[in-house]
Amino acid sequence: MIKYYSTNDRSLKVSFKEAILSGLAKDKGLFMPEEFKKLNPEVYSQKNFSDMCYKVAQIMFDGEIPAQDLKMITDRVFIFDAPLRKLHDNIFVLELFHGPSAAFKDFAARFMAEVMGYYVRKEKKKLTILVATSGDTGSAVAKGFFLVPDIDVIILYPKGKVSILQEKQLTTLDENIISLEVKGTFDDCQRMVKEAFVDNELCSKVNLSSANSINIARLLPQSFYYIWAYIQAKSPEVIFCTPSGNFGNLTAGLIAKKMGLAVKKFIAATNVNDVVPEYLNTGIFNSRASVQTYSNAMDVGNPSNFARMIDIYKDVESMKKDIIGFKATDKETIETIKEVYGKYDYILDPHSAVGYKAVKDFLSSNKTDDTPIILHGTAHPAKFPEIIKKAIGIEIDLPEVLAQAMHKKKHSIEIKANFKSLKEYLLNRS
Repeated sequence: MIKYYSTNDRSLKVSFKEAILSGLAKDKGLFMPEEFKKLNPEVYSQKNFSDMCYKVAQIMFDGEIPAQDLKMITDRVFIFDAPLRKLHDNIFVLELFHGPSAAFKDFAARFMAEVMGYYVRKEKKKLTILVATSGDTGSAVAKGFFLVPDIDVIILYPKGKVSILQEKQLTTLDENIISLEVKGTFDDCQRMVKEAFVDNELCSKVNLSSANSINIARLLPQSFYYIWAYIQAKSPEVIFCTPSGNFGNLTAGLIAKKMGLAVKKFIAATNVNDVVPEYLNTGIFNSRASVQTYSNAMDVGNPSNFARMIDIYKDVESMKKDIIGFKATDKETIETIKEVYGKYDYILDPHSAVGYKAVKDFLSSNKTDDTPIILHGTAHPAKFPEIIKKAIGIEIDLPEVLAQAMHKKKHSIEIKANFKSLKEYLLNRS
């Protein structure tokens, strides 16, 4: 079976079960698989998304979960599709918003919930999930883990820095879902979560794990839809454009490439929180406080998964062979939503609009053939009604999965943006 090592110390190795249940390595490193099994022809011949996910999972998890149990998990999780829609010319949108929270993180959150629930039932002990969100992660995790026995989920989100609909989605479920409204930024939330995992006193009293993309189980299933997009594109190779904040989604694509997926290039699209595009241009990684933007789920000034990207590529020159980065301002985001709607009668959410702007920048500076360029449509535009109305002057009807949350009462607990406040809360409730 494949072992998982820490990005800080390759000699520190654990099983997949240990990696997913602990979330973060004891030395604060992120887990990575020591081997990437190669995709086989059977994967590419699948006609159904769920069946393909099962075939990839069998290869990826290498016997960690018995085949019959794994098939049950993938059948329960992947009940919605990730269709590839042609926008124009050789540009396509991979629509990743057809799940219960209308965002791409549904794929990974539901898979994590099923797998963690599987292990917790076997161990017969209670688990507390800590997750920081800048927008979409929280709602996807809340939906995925809602009412899963013996697992509580505590979501940290930055006060006043997520959309009204996003906040409703992650604060209205109750039961085993608790929302902490942090008086700070997403980076504060992420830092507090990381500190929790390395606090000996806290970890001795509370059985903690993570559902952020610091947890390797968040990335692995996200690689599935990269492969599904490639199958749908019916092309020898493809280019992916991935709107990026914490860079978990893009790293999932890198994992798919390591498994043999024929990806010609990755376009890393960010808003003005552009520390990775800056690194690709200068060779210097300069983390900084995040800036609030219209594409709020990407407001990350110190992306955790950069550690995994460095682990894969070692240096900037190697990384640049596979990845090119571009950024977009809020003004450019609005202009892009307006342009795409006017020309192609298609509404992009703000994050996908950042991606489309990056595609245009890529095409203006790179000669390319008819290789399909696949843009991730990361969220339903209805999740951002104010921004869409500002861009194109219309109000989008909410899908039923989103409308339900708007009529429910918000329940959250405000805490300060420091680890002491989080620790006190966790210890007092344990």
